[in-house]
Amino acid sequence: MLKVEGLHTYYGRAHILADVGFEVVQGEVLVLLGRNGAGKSTTMKSIMGLVPPARGRILFNATDITGKQPFEIARLGIGYVPEERRVFTELTVEENLEVGRRPPNDNAPAWPAEKVFTLFPNLARMRDRAGGQMSGGEQQMLTIARTLMGNPSFLLLDEPSEGLAPVIIEQMARTILDLKREGLTVLLSEQNLRFARVVADRALIIEKGRIRFTGTMADLKANEAVRAQYLSL
Repeated sequence: MLKVEGLHTYYGRAHILADVGFEVVQGEVLVLLGRNGAGKSTTMKSIMGLVPPARGRILFNATDITGKQPFEIARLGIGYVPEERRVFTELTVEENLEVGRRPPNDNAPAWPAEKVFTLFPNLARMRDRAGGQMSGGEQQMLTIARTLMGNPSFLLLDEPSEGLAPVIIEQMARTILDLKREGLTVLLSEQNLRFARVVADRALIIEKGRIRFTGTMADLKANEAVRAQYLSL
């Protein structure tokens, strides 16, 4: 569904991603693992067109999206949930969701507001609450819910468990598994290996802007040397 080939991305003169390449198969959850500063978020932003790559190619459903604007990429069916959440603090939950509303996508499950509230019952109980009056976990749920209102077929989740309480992390894991059952394909970036083991089918490890490991979660669990080298603090 997504194919990344030979991606090189810079911030100014700093070479952040170097020859990054991987594929995401329709219907799977693929996790991008790595330490802080390894290049996870830059990979997400490069795919979404927020930080255009200098070299390489990105294909989505066989369409070359390299160099397209973020709104064009979103219209093709890619939803992006940024690490920073970026809810509209003065708008209510329902108003935040309306901002994300787009027409149904023939190739993706539809997400009307009531279906989103079924997925996130906590949000259903605070429809009139302003985004700025919500906890970090509630804001994370709202950001995902708002993205679903765009009816994506492919979801980019950047560090969805970061800074959340354990009980909220459990809810987030259940949500990702529910999204997979609904037919969404998910690429998420994570540092929390325990969380990744619950939700992901396959893993990539990125270190200093290069892919160092590709395999199933079982492969990663069996490879202590790789975990120690690239994921240990």
